[in-house]
Amino acid sequence: LFDLNGTMIDDMGFHLEVWNRILNDDLKAGLTRDEVKQQMFGKNNELLDRVFGKGAFNEKQVKEISKKKEELYQELYRPELQLIPGLENLLEKAFREGISMAIGSAALPFNIGFVIDNLLIRHYFKTIVSADDVAESKPNPEVFLKAARKLGVPPEDCVVFEDVPKGAEAALNAGMKVIIITTTHTPEEFEKYPNVLFCISDYTNPQLTGLF
Repeated sequence: LFDLNGTMIDDMGFHLEVWNRILNDDLKAGLTRDEVKQQMFGKNNELLDRVFGKGAFNEKQVKEISKKKEELYQELYRPELQLIPGLENLLEKAFREGISMAIGSAALPFNIGFVIDNLLIRHYFKTIVSADDVAESKPNPEVFLKAARKLGVPPEDCVVFEDVPKGAEAALNAGMKVIIITTTHTPEEFEKYPNVLFCISDYTNPQLTGLF
């Protein structure tokens, strides 16, 4: 099971740049860049609730803010869009071995499609669970449990790829092991999670050979 942003593509710096513009320039939140980074998990509406308080924006406003944010993100990131090194080979090998794969992400379908269709990798995944498919985001395990059910695989037989502590916690809550991609956080930040198998900087790491 793969998270998307920061796990399959190294794009969190672009999300940070765009959220910093939206929250501070547009919405006058007055946050430091590091404070913005700490809020970057879960659905867009959940992020806005955390920063401004629940109900600060109505449904229409949330949709408008979210749309602007994602369009600007895609505009900035499109020239740099690529998989993290080694991932395409890993996906192809797992696909040939008949290993069922899914994406479980807090991203909107709009952004998931932007990535997997432009990179021509949709065929590797038997199912995709997005922000629109769950009631609560990570660390709630719903996204991973739903993906596992759709694959027909018991949670204990799943391995999750993640890049953030909330994702590792969601995997733990789902009863799943997790491998951490250190694009956005250091290995030390995951030491408290007993389900972490190991941390890697990209998918060329030889530790992944044992998965097959």
